[in-house]
Amino acid sequence: MKVMTSLLVAYHFSLLTSTAQGFLKWEADSVPLFRGIAVGVDVAGAAQLQLGDYGQLEAMLRVNLHDQYFPTLEVGLGKAKHDEDLVTGISYRTSAPYFRIGADVNILKKKHTGNRAYIGLRYGFTSYKVDISSPAFTDPIWQWDTHFNVIDEKCSQHWAEVLFGIDAKVVGPLHLGWSARYRRRIAHNDGKTEKTWYVPGYGIQESTRLGYTFNLLIDI
Repeated sequence: MKVMTSLLVAYHFSLLTSTAQGFLKWEADSVPLFRGIAVGVDVAGAAQLQLGDYGQLEAMLRVNLHDQYFPTLEVGLGKAKHDEDLVTGISYRTSAPYFRIGADVNILKKKHTGNRAYIGLRYGFTSYKVDISSPAFTDPIWQWDTHFNVIDEKCSQHWAEVLFGIDAKVVGPLHLGWSARYRRRIAHNDGKTEKTWYVPGYGIQESTRLGYTFNLLIDI
């Protein structure tokens, strides 16, 4: 029984190894290594900022290596202006830059069609300040009026993202694409606030760790 179990484990490990090697295997052809760069913007973040009380303006720079590997830099400005929450009455404001850096791998077998499906990793960082205030309320013990007010509290956060995305060539150098992302905090400093509500580039702390982008890109 132990021998059979060991053989099954070895077989599954061999399958996983061969699959990973298939994703990372260089496609042997005459296409050169450097295939140009692309610049783009995240339309979803900008729409979210316009329609809600938080969001981001984000641009990206992507290097194309053999239509297979794509080192990527994403930079943006994250903003939140949430006034007088319906439940807590708390107001929250922040506005700060952030960046993410990482790479994507095109996992399609035919890599030179202009259409791509990819998996990728990102490291993200932001240093930001928050303003948090609450309306006056009566202390339940001492029965005097009090309130909570924090101005320019310095905070920071490091995080990692794993993503899956698709890019489709529309016409000429124009591409449209989207990505779904799973985010995880690595380290953070929330100052005196214990936990900040919105982190630029990361999103809402208390919500799901899943995120998304919808990108408009132009090959150069």
